[in-house]
Amino acid sequence: MDRSNPYEAAFEAYLQTQNLCYVAVDESKRASWGDTPVKNLDFIVLGACGSRLLVDVKGRQFPGGPADRPRYTWENWSTQEDIDGLRNWMRLFGPTYTGAFVFLYRIQPTVSLPADSLDLWTWRDQTYLLRAVAVEDYVAHMKVRSPKWGTVALPNASFQQLARPFRWFTHEMTAPQEEAVADGPLEDRPVPEIAQHALAAFAAGTAQAGRGGGGA
Repeated sequence: MDRSNPYEAAFEAYLQTQNLCYVAVDESKRASWGDTPVKNLDFIVLGACGSRLLVDVKGRQFPGGPADRPRYTWENWSTQEDIDGLRNWMRLFGPTYTGAFVFLYRIQPTVSLPADSLDLWTWRDQTYLLRAVAVEDYVAHMKVRSPKWGTVALPNASFQQLARPFRWFTHEMTAPQEEAVADGPLEDRPVPEIAQHALAAFAAGTAQAGRGGGGA
């Protein structure tokens, strides 16, 4: 993660308030598959229900656009590089881990959402709404947004169908069971250095790993 990024900092604070065990991955160290650089994920999260999540945080604003022409659309675009990177991390960590995009929407003062909306959360005088989509569901329904910039997005109807409060992934999701990896064994592939550090912290509960406390 990048703690100078307000959305990623806000998400980390959310994890702490939920007393969830997590690893904040150091983005300053670029990982690679062989000679090919791979975009780092932001967090590894252990859900209260036993789920294991590989998270890429997407900070968005609702409504988007300029103040005089607001767009009341739940922006959910991503880049193909983000998708490829997260899927590679899923293959590395194995089938018991679920990759997910977490869309962290900063809700503007002009919008009033029901106070009982799941994962509607206030931190440092800003209100956020957390929604998440499993990356494999995203891939199955995404459309090209901009060939020039390599971006994709979900149609509004698909997003409304697939997106869930992030809490569902941490408290209700059925954890995937161990299965054979379809693309073949990974035993002969070196684990990227960043994954080694992340796994070590995840197991030991030290360094970058956090659990509850601290925060706002």
